[in-house]
Amino acid sequence: MSKFNITSARPAVTSPITGEHTPSGVTHQGGAGYARNTKSELFLLAVTNMVGENTFYEPGGKRDERYAQLVGQAALTDPAWTARFLRWLRAEANLRTASLVGAAEFVHARLTTDQPSDQGPSNRSVIDSVLLRADEPGELLAYWTSVHGRNVPKPVKRGIADAVRRLYDERALLKWDSAARGFRMGDVIDLVHPNSDTPAQGELYKHALDKRHNRANPIPESLALLRARAKLTAVPISGRRGLLHADNATEVLREAGMTWESLAGWLQGPLDARAWEAIIPTMGYMALLRNLRNFDEAGVSDGVAEGVAARLADPVQVARSSQLPMRFLSAHRAAPSLRWGHALDKALTASLANVPTLDGRTLILVDTSSSMDSGFSKDGTLKRWDAAAVFGIALGGRCRNAEVVSFSSAHTYLNEPPGPKTKPFAMRKGESLLRSVDRWKSDGYFLGGGTDTPGAIAKHLRPRFHNRLVIITDEQAAGGDVNAVVPDTMPLYTWNLAGYQHGHAPSGSGNRHTFGGLTDAGFRMIPLLEAGRSENWPF
Repeated sequence: MSKFNITSARPAVTSPITGEHTPSGVTHQGGAGYARNTKSELFLLAVTNMVGENTFYEPGGKRDERYAQLVGQAALTDPAWTARFLRWLRAEANLRTASLVGAAEFVHARLTTDQPSDQGPSNRSVIDSVLLRADEPGELLAYWTSVHGRNVPKPVKRGIADAVRRLYDERALLKWDSAARGFRMGDVIDLVHPNSDTPAQGELYKHALDKRHNRANPIPESLALLRARAKLTAVPISGRRGLLHADNATEVLREAGMTWESLAGWLQGPLDARAWEAIIPTMGYMALLRNLRNFDEAGVSDGVAEGVAARLADPVQVARSSQLPMRFLSAHRAAPSLRWGHALDKALTASLANVPTLDGRTLILVDTSSSMDSGFSKDGTLKRWDAAAVFGIALGGRCRNAEVVSFSSAHTYLNEPPGPKTKPFAMRKGESLLRSVDRWKSDGYFLGGGTDTPGAIAKHLRPRFHNRLVIITDEQAAGGDVNAVVPDTMPLYTWNLAGYQHGHAPSGSGNRHTFGGLTDAGFRMIPLLEAGRSENWPF
């Protein structure tokens, strides 16, 4: 009788997030906890960590300390991998603060251990690689001096100087130079002494220093944008709104490098409909997304709103914007008008382009325990269970046959018998994703309580019926061992949304794989792994 040459045989595959095969620790709720290797723990923490923000189980300071330690360990053991990761984290994952902090800790670890400079990429190049916006040189300096002191090493200065040459121009000076910042552009120039690529850039540096030191030198002739802004600033406040009614108002604002924030300051008052309509053509994608409520409250015309909606819904612009999927849900909840709904739904769907179409039958368990109520946006309006619901419903909608179930544990906070608390979600064919997420929220699918993952699996998984199990969670299961209740032959895919130290199952080989983050990128691995293709890091 054949033991290996059978129809269910599959090629052995691996995925990048790996850890131990038997649990050596516990989760925060006392379940079996599987430790991961340094790279895997670092990756999951980085792609879920909003630096300085608390989570349910881990204070922000402790998470940041763990992150710095992991970056330091990875920088010493595999500097080339770590450098690629930090660049990807900024350029593709669009997680700005985590990448800046990571680059600083990368360099700090290598300098304090005297690692030979010829091992891996230069410290200078790593600093330069994560600085992609003109306010970021000052941001990195502020982090370094607040954590490691005012003695800034040469590789950090030189990496920042390289970035300054790429990033500092007239528009950047107008947008990002402010007395409200600890390191103004002039301070950065004073400290790192960047070279200039052109005579005009050299004059820009001198002007930034003049601004910083309150010197009343005239703006050089070569800086046309700054001179145009100065001309607008010289217009008396009483006459400024009248200029917005001219046919060329948008072009005048564009030539002066005016943003919507600076326009409000120039007008010395709120933006009315005419002001918004004049500045909207110059606004970037993210600025449009965050101001939909303001457009409605000001009474922006339907014609202008249609143009905004078309830009928001354009898949090319969605991809170029690198917005997290949750930003579209946040905009949807903030905007009172229905005129944005279809565009935001199309944008959200486009931002989830990596969510695959899966054949067979898929069970999707969405963790909505109280720990998933942790916020990951600065204002606390976006929760980890919001992200879990978006990803779970999006995946369910793409599957040929899917059951989507919200789960927690009834007995932790409620006077109910021990066991899982679950609520199956009825998928409706043709329903928009935003409408489904609204229904999830309004119909009580955010359950609260503990995290009885093993109980939810035992209650809903039918091994002879389902082809795979996907769990979207922070992995902090209570009691028992998640891995033990899932048959070895059943593929278990865990989507991690919090990045705690211990996971709830093995990962990296066989039928056990973990992905993570606040974007959809990892979901594309599922069909590839099932097709017998091993997957590596996304960078």
